Amino acid sequence: MDLRRIPRAAVGSSIKVARLPLDLTAAVLRRGTGRSGAEVTVDRAEAAARGAAGTVLGDEQLKRDASRRSLAADERERADAMEAAAGAQAEVAEQERQRREQAAERRRAQAAERARTKKQQAAKEREAKEKRAADAEKRRKQASDRAAAQREEAIDAKAKRDKLEALEAEKSALNERERALTAADEAERLEDAATRAKAKRKG
Repeated sequence: MDLRRIPRAAVGSSIKVARLPLDLTAAVLRRGTGRSGAEVTVDRAEAAARGAAGTVLGDEQLKRDASRRSLAADERERADAMEAAAGAQAEVAEQERQRREQAAERRRAQAAERARTKKQQAAKEREAKEKRAADAEKRRKQASDRAAAQREEAIDAKAKRDKLEALEAEKSALNERERALTAADEAERLEDAATRAKAKRKG
């Protein structure tokens, strides 16, 4: 029977009893997020206590166990540091992703705003063009109507002039005919008077 087993077991039990409140405190501190620095510190303290007990008792197994626990604490500390670094990198990456998404969203919003502004501008230009075309068509129609009215007025004026000239010509012809008839009547009257005078001289 190994006589060192009894003190070794007593050391282990004492250490377990001693670290129980520390383990509870560390568990509260970590709150389900994995091992905390406090737990690693407690593990390292336990390894040191076992190493000291092994030295005092001359127990090589306790020393080896202390060495293994110390190495394990170192490994856990490195793992925790790597995990913390990975978490920090993940957080940085998440922040960068959010920044890129926000930048992309801003670019999309700006592009949408530019497209909306361009569409509104195009609509305004189209409306202005249509209004200019409608105004030009209205002016053209008004000019055409004025020209048509002027042509009608010119035609009416010419017709009136032609009619007036025809009436003037007819009036002139009637006057000429009346003068001719008057002259013929006067010639006939003079001839009758001459005939009577001649007849009277003979008688």
